[in-house]
Amino acid sequence: MAKTQLGARVDEDVAELAKKRASDLGLSIGDYLARLVQDDASGLRARAVDAAARFLSEHQDVFDEAEDAQQTPRGARAA
Repeated sequence: MAKTQLGARVDEDVAELAKKRASDLGLSIGDYLARLVQDDASGLRARAVDAAARFLSEHQDVFDEAEDAQQTPRGARAA
């Protein structure tokens, strides 16, 4: 498939984050951006976010209990 060059201006922190994430995935910046666009256009990203939201909603009590347990000071016990 023929390639087309695109240009975009982004904040430095966004550029560094994109470079780091692409590197972590073993992709070039162009391939990483292409993957992001394809995932977005296919609805994959939206479905993943929806699935994560459903998971958190269904299991929120487990997360709340774990957070409460971490906030209890060491050595503090009920009398």
